[in-house]
Amino acid sequence: MLAIYKKEINAFFSSLTGYIVIGIFLMLMGLLLWVFPDYSILGNNYASLDTLFNTAPMVFLFLIPAVTMRSLAEETQNGTIELLVTRPLSDWQIVLGKYLACITLVFLAVLPTTIYYYSVYQLGAPKGNLDSGGILGSYIGLMFLASAFVAIGIFASSRTSNQIISFVLATFLCFFMYQAFDLFSHLPIFYGRFDDIVQSLGIQYHYNSVGRGILDSRDLIYFLSLTAMFLAATVLSLKRRRW
Repeated sequence: MLAIYKKEINAFFSSLTGYIVIGIFLMLMGLLLWVFPDYSILGNNYASLDTLFNTAPMVFLFLIPAVTMRSLAEETQNGTIELLVTRPLSDWQIVLGKYLACITLVFLAVLPTTIYYYSVYQLGAPKGNLDSGGILGSYIGLMFLASAFVAIGIFASSRTSNQIISFVLATFLCFFMYQAFDLFSHLPIFYGRFDDIVQSLGIQYHYNSVGRGILDSRDLIYFLSLTAMFLAATVLSLKRRRW
């Protein structure tokens, strides 16, 4: 697994992929937080990082599928997937190696945004007038969300040899799991009766819950279960190729 992890990390940073992903994420977040008037912290005169945590999932909807689309689709396209599965590695080791490499890249993209926290902390009146507990919870929720999106993206990559199809499929699945259940809950058949249950099936419900600074075991179990489910589906997809 470690060999797969190192191979993927080297692939990200030996090309422009890793630098582009980190650069695009930081540029978008920087523009939203400090430049665009409708979202800017300076324009709102309120010390908060809500803009970061409200818009980051939308950015991840496209950015993470772009990271994961090559993970297994490229192996299939180049014919190296057969060599990979015949090595003394289990399917779980292959999948986890690629999954951890993608998570590492996303983490490296999110890490520099702590500079924004320090800046807002210093700009507060009085200094430090900031909900640090809520921000910590939002960061934890963002990484849980990213872990689920990465698992979905790798699954989509395992289903095709075309990276574009993998990207489109991963984007659709991420959007569906993030927001579709919230939209479904407003349908007349659910609204007022089962809308809370339907909402709780989506990622957005649990992401917002963790973002309040409260780590509920139900939210943690949801994210871990969703991630494990898509990783298990990816392993089954690899086993199917082996058969």
